Amino acid sequence: MSNDLIVNKENSTVTITFNRPERRNALSHDMLNDFYHELIKIENDSSIRAVVITGAGNAFCAGGDLKDMAERDNEKETTQEKTNNLRRMMETSRILHEMPTPTIAVLPGAAAGAGLSLALACDIRIASENAKITTAFAKAGFPGDFGGTFFLTQMVGTAKARELYYLSTILTANEAKDLGIINKVATDDELQATANEIIDQIANGPSTALRYMKHNMNLAEEGNLNASLDSEALYQTLCRDTEDHQNAAKSFVAKQKPVFTGR
Repeated sequence: MSNDLIVNKENSTVTITFNRPERRNALSHDMLNDFYHELIKIENDSSIRAVVITGAGNAFCAGGDLKDMAERDNEKETTQEKTNNLRRMMETSRILHEMPTPTIAVLPGAAAGAGLSLALACDIRIASENAKITTAFAKAGFPGDFGGTFFLTQMVGTAKARELYYLSTILTANEAKDLGIINKVATDDELQATANEIIDQIANGPSTALRYMKHNMNLAEEGNLNASLDSEALYQTLCRDTEDHQNAAKSFVAKQKPVFTGR
C-alpha cells in the first residue's frame, strides 16, 4: 500500500486518512485501489466498532485526480472495460454505506465530487466550519459517480439534489448542515475533539444493536414498511438476549451508566 492512504487502528476504531495534502487529497487510481482493498478487509470484522474516513491537511477530498485520469487513460481499453474498472472502484461507496459497522466522515476542509460522494456514503459527517461542500461534477463535464446522486437525493430530496448537481453550488459547512448533509460543524481547533466525542460514543456503544440499527436504516431507504417492521421485530428480539441489553437494563434500574462490551 502506498503512503497516499494511511490506516490506523486504535482499540476498536479504524481511521483511514486520504494522504495527498499537496493535491487536496484527490483520488488517484492507486489510492482508490488501496482504499477498496482496505474496506474489503474491515467490512465484516466484528472487532471493529467504528470506521472513520478523513483527509490530511486542510481538505477532506477534492474528488478524482483529473491529471491522474488523463495520464492513465488507455485507448486500448474498451468502453465496457473502463466502465467495469470504475464500477469496481465505486464499490467503496457501497461498502461504506452497507458495512454493518457505523462509518463517520470527518471533514477538515473541502469535500468535492467523488470526495463528497464518499462522505455522503458514510453514516455521519462532521465538518470544520471552514469546509466547503460541492458536487463539482458539472464543472468537470461529468454527470457524477460513487453514488452521490443516490445519497444526496435521499438526504435533501430530488429537487434540491438536482440543483446542487446541475449548478455545482458551493455550500459552506453550516449551509450543508442546514440541509441535513452535515451532522455537526466545529471550529478548526475543536473539530477533532468534537469528532472524537461522537466516535468514542459509537465505538463504546452497544455494537450489536448499532449494527442491527444500521441494517434497519438501510432497509428503510427501500420504502417498504412491512419489511422494516419485520426487521425491527427480529433484531429487537435478538438484542433482548445480548449482554449489552441486559447490562443496560440493570444499569437503568441502578441509575448507573452502562458499560457495553459488544456481546
